[in-house]
Amino acid sequence: MNDIRRSILWVVFGLSMVLIWDKWQIHNGHKPTFFPGSAPAVTAPAASTGNAPDASLPVAAQTPVTAAGEAPTAAPSAVAQRHEVTTDVFKLVFNSEGGSLIGAQLLKHAEATGQSKDKTEQPFTLLTQGQSEHIYVAQTGLIGGNFPTHKTPMTLVGNPTALADGQDELQVRFESAEVGGVKLVKTYTLRRGHYEIAVQHEVQNVSGQTVNPQLYLQLVRDGSKLSSETPFYSTFTGPAVYTEEKKYQKIEFANIEKNKAEFVKNANDGYVAMVQHYFATAWLLGDGVARENFARKIDNNLFAVGSISALAAIEPGQSQSVQSRLFLGPQEEKVLETIAPGLELVKDYGWLTILAKPLYWLLEKIHGFVANWGWSIVLLVVLIKAAFYWLNASAYRSMAKMKKINPRIMEMRERLKGNPQQMQQEMMKIYREEKVNPLGGCFPILIQIPVFIALYWVLLSSVEMRNAPWVLWIHDLSSPDPYYIMPLVMAVTTLIQTALNPLPPDPLQAKLMWLMPLMFSVMFFFFPSGLVLYWITNNVLTILQQSFINTRMGVPLKFSIPNFRA
Repeated sequence: MNDIRRSILWVVFGLSMVLIWDKWQIHNGHKPTFFPGSAPAVTAPAASTGNAPDASLPVAAQTPVTAAGEAPTAAPSAVAQRHEVTTDVFKLVFNSEGGSLIGAQLLKHAEATGQSKDKTEQPFTLLTQGQSEHIYVAQTGLIGGNFPTHKTPMTLVGNPTALADGQDELQVRFESAEVGGVKLVKTYTLRRGHYEIAVQHEVQNVSGQTVNPQLYLQLVRDGSKLSSETPFYSTFTGPAVYTEEKKYQKIEFANIEKNKAEFVKNANDGYVAMVQHYFATAWLLGDGVARENFARKIDNNLFAVGSISALAAIEPGQSQSVQSRLFLGPQEEKVLETIAPGLELVKDYGWLTILAKPLYWLLEKIHGFVANWGWSIVLLVVLIKAAFYWLNASAYRSMAKMKKINPRIMEMRERLKGNPQQMQQEMMKIYREEKVNPLGGCFPILIQIPVFIALYWVLLSSVEMRNAPWVLWIHDLSSPDPYYIMPLVMAVTTLIQTALNPLPPDPLQAKLMWLMPLMFSVMFFFFPSGLVLYWITNNVLTILQQSFINTRMGVPLKFSIPNFRA
């Protein structure tokens, strides 16, 4: 009976891992690893015909008309000029076309260097346009008439270039010419030490009639995945919408292409964001400001997410201002929590957030003492194992008992192999006599699985691991070990841990029990070093505890290795 249950558990576990992995690959836009035919086909949308609107404008800009019933047109474009502004955390590039933000380098975060000992001084590039094939920009403008958009030429007022020593605030102001009787003034306010930029839009009615413009804020990005992703693990890249009604909603690029994106369209709170591993951007309007959220494909491989807010009617000679904020930066949980409710969710822990957040809090507290993220991971795993010590002890005692009676069961199986019914009766009799629960080693371990999965996501999601050294050749906990030493150590410890468990009497089950951990270990050859370190630590502590309990119970400490030649 024990063998049958163990077989069922291993088969279910194995198939579940395979299916979950394939679905995860499909969910993140990759080809499935094990079942290539299971990925849904993504077809390109049909080309539009007729008088198509400007594809670079937001969705609501495709239909508005002026009082005369004519489609709006942007003012004639002049030669766009770039203007660089530097603060203590940013190097920003603004475009005179629309006063858009088309470049952002984060000065306190270097480009990924992998395990190179010589760290690059090149700051990480988040927003970019025209410097590479990658496109990622923040744009705003007006719709609802022939008004200034992000395609309209604007003039920079003054010549701000850098946040000077002792200066805490710097303003970058763009003004448009009159378009459709309306002038748009954008003022970006940059603050020392902040990744949050205050953006004011002042709409001036210089015409002789009332105007009813709408303000749009959008983030535009190409749909390519990050180069750091591998076929074995990936993180979410794409738009997201947060509202109090539905909370955090991720939007897949593929679903936008197929017009199947589901998110809250109308809200009075929240934000729209563009998310990638470790970093994010987000437009935030004030709470109580009604807005229409949108996400759509605007070009061959360009996608936009944004919000549209209707302004109150503006009388001739009057103006109206709208305050908004633009976040550009790393997914540092403490910082995100102070900016807006729910913004910390761009650091996505998935369905185990309730466990992941306290684990991250504890990891951060440990780092405050040891000042090394690698040793912080080791100490955190030690604390978790200590918290689960008695639960693990119960499981390992059950395994030790199983290992102790295993020779007796093997002899009985051989003796009664021609009588399966009597074999099961004898087996249950042995379990009763020895007071052994065949599943006693499974449930305590199953209870801990969500905790370690949550820790996995904490380590995978935390920007603090990026370019963080540990010891010796490990100079970046967010990138794989270049020499594969740590993955090899993990594979060895995994096999040792497996060998200490009782061997199933059935040869096929025994081989499966060994092959599955080995396959699991191979995947970790491509995982970040921080994740491998956490798993090695867990394996070593498990081996030590299991050995200790076996010794106390008088069970010989020996490896159970199946006969792979049979």
